This record gives sequence, C-alpha cells and structure tokens, in this order.
Amino acid sequence: MELGAFSISLNVKDIQRSKEFYEKLGFEPLGGDINQKWLILKNGETVIGLFEGMFEKNILTFNPGWDENAENTESFTDVRELQKS
Repeated sequence: MELGAFSISLNVKDIQRSKEFYEKLGFEPLGGDINQKWLILKNGETVIGLFEGMFEKNILTFNPGWDENAENTESFTDVRELQKS
C-alpha cells in the first residue's frame, strides 16, 4: 500500500528562526513560501513542514500522489479513502 510521502507539519511561532534551526540540522528547502509563513524542508528521506499561524497543533501528514521529492507518483492509496472505510 503506497500512501504517499509522509511528513510532519509543525506549528511554529517564528518561521524564520525555525528555518534557521532546522537548516543547522541539515534540512534544505524543498518548497513553500516563507513570505506566506510556510516552508517544506528535507533532510535525506525526512520531510517536515513549518507553518506559522496556520493551525493549532503539529500534524502527521500523508501527501497522496507524491514521493519524498514532491514528485507525482503513478499510483497511490488515498489515505482519505482508507479513513472513510
């Protein structure tokens, strides 16, 4: 079963400081827009999202149809459909 790229979406207070912190740990930008207060960072196979003021708690995320490089996959199992059943 291929659920898509797994990532952790983190609710942060200061996206610039959070970006700097995770870059010191070896994470590199993969996507997003810091001016819109969200970034996707990657270190090896690990993907995290930094979100300032968009939600209250951290979220475990499956990105259906994407791999760890934000590239489309040929097939996947949509976790939202699994949740319904």
